[in-house]
Amino acid sequence: LRELRAQYEALAARNLQAAEDWYRARCARLHERAARSQEAVRASRREAGECRRQLQARLVEMESLRGAHQSLERQLQELEERHNAEAAGLQDTIGQLEDDLRNTKNEMARHLREYQDLLNVKMALDIEIAAYRKLLEGEENLFNMGSVPSLNSLPSPTYSFQPRSFSSST
Repeated sequence: LRELRAQYEALAARNLQAAEDWYRARCARLHERAARSQEAVRASRREAGECRRQLQARLVEMESLRGAHQSLERQLQELEERHNAEAAGLQDTIGQLEDDLRNTKNEMARHLREYQDLLNVKMALDIEIAAYRKLLEGEENLFNMGSVPSLNSLPSPTYSFQPRSFSSST
């Protein structure tokens, strides 16, 4: 019995020792695994923090770019409005200049017609003066010859004068 007991105790002591060794090995592996996991967690936290910082930097950069974009859009809109206003002003100026040109052409045409009418009157007067000159020269010739014909026997002029009515503008 003592021998059996000693064997059982030795077996129990070996089992206890094996269990303790297994437990210690298991604990060591778990501690090692826990240390690695903690290191992985720390690394993950560092990486997550870095990602958060990068995200914040990107968000700030994005907001800054969005503000710059809006500012550029406003500037573009202001430039377009200014350009449209200038173009409209230039179109108005062109329209006024075209109206002035049309009015000037009309006025020049009116002056040309008046000039032509005056030239026609002058020519008619020149013709009439020439006819009277001829009549006077004929009278002088007849007077110098000594006979005075009656007014009814003189030839009548062969021209006709038709005056136009004028409208003058000042």
